[in-house]
Amino acid sequence: MSVPGWPVAFRGSLAVAAGLVTWDRLRGPRFVRLFPDVYASRTPGPPDLALRSRAAYRLVERRGGVLAGYSAAEVLGASCGRRDAPAEVIVPGGGQRAHPGLTVRRDRIAPGETVDTGDVRSTSPLRTAFDLGRQRDLVEAVVAVDALANRATFHPDLLLNFAAHYPRARRVVRLYEVLAHSDRRAGSPMESRLRMILVLAGLPRPVSQHPVQDPGSRTAVWLDLAYPELRIGIEYDGAEHTTPERVRRDIARHTRLLDLGWRVYRYTRNEIVTQQERIVAEISRARVR
Repeated sequence: MSVPGWPVAFRGSLAVAAGLVTWDRLRGPRFVRLFPDVYASRTPGPPDLALRSRAAYRLVERRGGVLAGYSAAEVLGASCGRRDAPAEVIVPGGGQRAHPGLTVRRDRIAPGETVDTGDVRSTSPLRTAFDLGRQRDLVEAVVAVDALANRATFHPDLLLNFAAHYPRARRVVRLYEVLAHSDRRAGSPMESRLRMILVLAGLPRPVSQHPVQDPGSRTAVWLDLAYPELRIGIEYDGAEHTTPERVRRDIARHTRLLDLGWRVYRYTRNEIVTQQERIVAEISRARVR
């Protein structure tokens, strides 16, 4: 007997019926109960959004439910939500109640708006971007559309087709403003947030993923954001930049850019979240020097 999701996130009753585990073991230290009759292998820390989303799917799959919103983005490889964001599902026929850590929506899903990803089903990249692109927070709506458009390689303007098909959808007007700011070239959610800090402060929109040619080595260095005409580069340095090997590479890369006449400003996650005014001030000064 095959048990969908075993041993990552699965129905406990099915696993017991298949002889894979006993109820006593399910209640032990190896597993954690996330939703009614849905269990997962215990992880060192709290279950992340990816795991909780897969567990949510196991809860609603028999009702024809699919993952949606940030849960869909997670399984589609376009992670852009908070780690502690609630899992989200759409159950077209209703009948599924919400639980702590789970948002349940009853919504229309047209043919072609869902995809299979491994052993779970979710809204398609375009439908997911349409849903997340209508949220109240403009910056996070842009971040989500950027991430999905980059991962699934579609042009954000394709979402206008959804706006025409669902003219009465909640906050559909928001989508037009989001599309004016979206950029499928954005390399990460934090790069999108950094770009939006500058744009919403009134600075010109920087170019995403700008290549700087190095004639000496016949290679190119890619900048997260840039004002090419001013030779100003703006970079987001994530946790991966702290490894010894990456630090050595970044030093060499930074030196090459300086030698080519570029000024490069580098920012961390904490600075992007808590020091937005300082970032705007620094880039503003750089632009007038």
